Amino acid sequence: MARTTNSDTLPFVESRYELGMLASQRVRDLNGGATPVVERGNDKPTVTALREIASGKLDVDAIRHEFVQSYKETPAVENAEETLEVTSTDPETREIDAELEGTMTTEEPEVDAAELVADDVDDDDSDEE
Repeated sequence: MARTTNSDTLPFVESRYELGMLASQRVRDLNGGATPVVERGNDKPTVTALREIASGKLDVDAIRHEFVQSYKETPAVENAEETLEVTSTDPETREIDAELEGTMTTEEPEVDAAELVADDVDDDDSDEE
């Protein structure tokens, strides 16, 4: 392929936005020492990555998974004593953490629209006094 265009790559990716993300991940891989699946020649890693995607020889699902995982990694901590997790031996704090975690995972309770309107009217009346 002399020149790779977006239309060459779109059958293998869902959008141009995804193409940019996957190509950037593949460039990081190539710069890290990954073996290209197409002949590299004198091309820069960016061009090689786009040519790989357009060729259909590259496992796009694996690159997509790798891209997502790269953003899920936990940040490195300089001091081993510091952590990002809150660990407490206090039972009350543990109970609050469990309650907060439960509210984040459960569905929101249904709210009656009439109650919201009534509360809003009550608030407006108290502001006028």
